[in-house]
Amino acid sequence: MKVSITVNGQATEHDVEPRLLLVQYLRTSSAHRHEHRCDTSSCGACTVHLDGESVKSCTVLAAQADGAAVTTIEGLATNGELHPMQAAFQANHGCSAGSARRAW
Repeated sequence: MKVSITVNGQATEHDVEPRLLLVQYLRTSSAHRHEHRCDTSSCGACTVHLDGESVKSCTVLAAQADGAAVTTIEGLATNGELHPMQAAFQANHGCSAGSARRAW
């Protein structure tokens, strides 16, 4: 099935299996290295904003996000300036599966 998802302001469209998780879509279908760490949905490393709502992308099917806008931690920066969330991770040596630090 074909899904269209806007990821960090960039339109994406791909054919996917109906059972594909959003975290897998983000990892394989965009320029973002979004991680899937715990296999239990308890760690939160895969948290994204889905149309402005915070969700764990390992609990959402890509098909459920069809037509939606997804913002990852990489998409929070504006004009090269870190978002306060990114700055807090950097200042406190936070870890979000390693993928977020790549943008800094």
